[in-house]
Amino acid sequence: MNKKKIVLKIGGSLLFENENKINSKKIIELCNILKNIQNYETIIVIIGGGTIAREYIRFIRNITKNESLSDIIGINVSRVNAQMIISCLEDKAFPSVPKSIEQLSLAVLSGKIIVMGGLQPGQSTTSVALEVAEFINAKEVVILTNVDGIYDKDPIKDKDAKKYDKLNYDELKNLIIEESDYNQAAAGEYRIFDTVSLQILKRSKITVLIGSGIDIKPFKKYWNGNIDSFGTIITEDYN
Repeated sequence: MNKKKIVLKIGGSLLFENENKINSKKIIELCNILKNIQNYETIIVIIGGGTIAREYIRFIRNITKNESLSDIIGINVSRVNAQMIISCLEDKAFPSVPKSIEQLSLAVLSGKIIVMGGLQPGQSTTSVALEVAEFINAKEVVILTNVDGIYDKDPIKDKDAKKYDKLNYDELKNLIIEESDYNQAAAGEYRIFDTVSLQILKRSKITVLIGSGIDIKPFKKYWNGNIDSFGTIITEDYN
């Protein structure tokens, strides 16, 4: 079996429970899956900021009205989250969090799992995941979030929301346009995709799988090579 390069983005929402308590059980469960690296040449994990980051961002925004500073705070929190995952992965992980593509290029040489947070203001962690995948020539990005795929409406708020099993880039673009009149999310605003991440996706022609990190069983089967996809799969053209 040819080993592959893969980038996994873990939404910060999966790391915390009510009242911002660390979800220890979920983190340990995810790390135990990731430690099975036999199918992979390179594994890079991107961690979101989650509710903790949004609390900091809300405060900084209200005090300073400065979106760039709010972004920087969110990036720093995502890096703390990344260090927490590194600790859980123990000797399977590269011991520090790369803060740039240059630092990442050196960390890759270790052969260990690399865990990162955000990189720069104005860039979501989904965009980071896609940029990193493009840099290491990975063919797939997996995004774990608190829903089991992409829907036409928010499935948490609307029980009639329809899940998409497959989307191409143009269909994803239409969904993003319908979702917001803005081209870029504000600091800390949660979206699985924005227009920046779509631009990277289209130029890199990466396949993206988006699925649940709550019910982890489908992802575990995928990670261990027992199924080809799960959740919603996004490709350049599935026809």
